[in-house]
Amino acid sequence: MKNLLGGLAAILLAGVILLLAIRNNGPAVLDAVDRMTGGTRGVRLVAKAHYGQHPAQKLRIYAPAGADEPLPVFLFVHGGSWSWGDPDDYNFIARAIAPEGFVVVLAGYRLGEEGRYPVMLEDTAAAVAETARLAPRYGGDPKRIVLAGHSAGAYNVVQVALETKWLEASGVKPRGVIGLSGPYDFYPFDKPSSRAAFGSMGAGAESQPINHVHADAPPMLLVHGEDDTLVKPRNTRALARALEQAGLPVETRIYPGFDHNAPLISLASPWRQRRDVDAAVMDFARRVSEVSVPVQAETP
Repeated sequence: MKNLLGGLAAILLAGVILLLAIRNNGPAVLDAVDRMTGGTRGVRLVAKAHYGQHPAQKLRIYAPAGADEPLPVFLFVHGGSWSWGDPDDYNFIARAIAPEGFVVVLAGYRLGEEGRYPVMLEDTAAAVAETARLAPRYGGDPKRIVLAGHSAGAYNVVQVALETKWLEASGVKPRGVIGLSGPYDFYPFDKPSSRAAFGSMGAGAESQPINHVHADAPPMLLVHGEDDTLVKPRNTRALARALEQAGLPVETRIYPGFDHNAPLISLASPWRQRRDVDAAVMDFARRVSEVSVPVQAETP
């Protein structure tokens, strides 16, 4: 019995240490755990591209093995308080999503002083445009792009989807948008990260997604942890309420016991087998990216 209890304690301690490592060292640790426990799942890195001269303006494009027809595209933008992060640490997103029949693009953007508002939005919009341009080369359908992001990345994708000026030039219309733990209603700026990225540039209410809800907005899935103290779940509730009041399609999932990173962790192995965030994301992405078949009038 003593050996059994000792073994269980060791397992619990290892789990706690792993979660602390993920929290402290972030996506790179999560990516390594996903690769070790879940393998490649047949997903291939098919291209490394750039949409600008800055090293951070990069795209990593992944595809599942054996696709023989154009697939919808899932573009993911990482978080990191607009000050840190690298798409190369988020390969687990591609391994989660691509096997379900998507070309996956991981997009970077300028960070810190170089990426202050509105640069992060300029970069995200440019990444979307370049993704649409490149998609056909790698088996993707540029007319079926789903945008997704976590934390600061969720802000980026939601804002460029709602504030119409960002995607007007490219003509890209996302089929849907997925926000994980995103800030959408955080003005006036009361955190060091938002003051650095927005307040230092004199940004105001125009920088907030909640103020750009419009009748042609794409469907959205907003996921948040009830115990998120970094980006309060009121952000998701406020944006969902504004979308609903405008008669727009929005799905909201707020998980009790989840902190800020839990929705992201839930997309990595082994956690995606134990939680339903992955299923919710995939169900939404599939539905909004379905091929529309025109109805033909019956011939007499």
